[in-house]
Amino acid sequence: MKTCLNISKKLLAGISAVFFIAISFSSCLKENKSTYTPPVALVTFIQASPDEPVMDFYLDNNMIPAGSINYGSNIDYFQAYTGKRTVYFYNTGTKTKIFSDTVTFNQNFAYSLFLANKPSSPELVVLTDSISRPDAGNASIRFINLSPDAPAVDLVVKGGSILVANKAYKGHSSFLPIPGDKIYTLEVHRAGTATVLATIPSLKLNSGFVYTVWFHGLATPANNNDGLAADVLTNAYYY
Repeated sequence: MKTCLNISKKLLAGISAVFFIAISFSSCLKENKSTYTPPVALVTFIQASPDEPVMDFYLDNNMIPAGSINYGSNIDYFQAYTGKRTVYFYNTGTKTKIFSDTVTFNQNFAYSLFLANKPSSPELVVLTDSISRPDAGNASIRFINLSPDAPAVDLVVKGGSILVANKAYKGHSSFLPIPGDKIYTLEVHRAGTATVLATIPSLKLNSGFVYTVWFHGLATPANNNDGLAADVLTNAYYY
């Protein structure tokens, strides 16, 4: 019996296969051995740099057709050719460059790209997404701290255990098991304290789902829209 994986909640057409991510899975797509399939990776993007203008996202000379990207938004996984690629961010509808960087994609791997830091010093943070199926009854959750001026933090279940401890800016965990089909209130605490910096209330984590919690914003905000916050992204789910 094959195990099938969906990559993100809103699938791009054609991406409904189990991908080789660190270990191999059987494909859920019918094979056509007579058709050449170019080497690809899966890539998702999260805009975590506060106070940036609305932007377009390009790989080399190709705009990713996801519409204009605002702070706090993301692009679901899409297929990207492998090798060394140049990532560009432009003011939306123009070729006025905000930032660019290079990244190398390997065949049959998945990646999360985060635009991070303040507009005066933007940077690209790249994670390899080793997405495996959670054990029966569990979800998987990963945490990353993307607030450039916040202290080190813990990810905590309100009234319960510490899930991830002492992560400074750009620090992240692996995907960790957590009982699924339950509702949690997750809090981001100043590391080693009970001081709450951000909260995700009433979050249902479903069995078989894989999530990333990302902490972002500024401890010293410049306006009402760039304070500290935490959000959750669904990377994948198994069925």
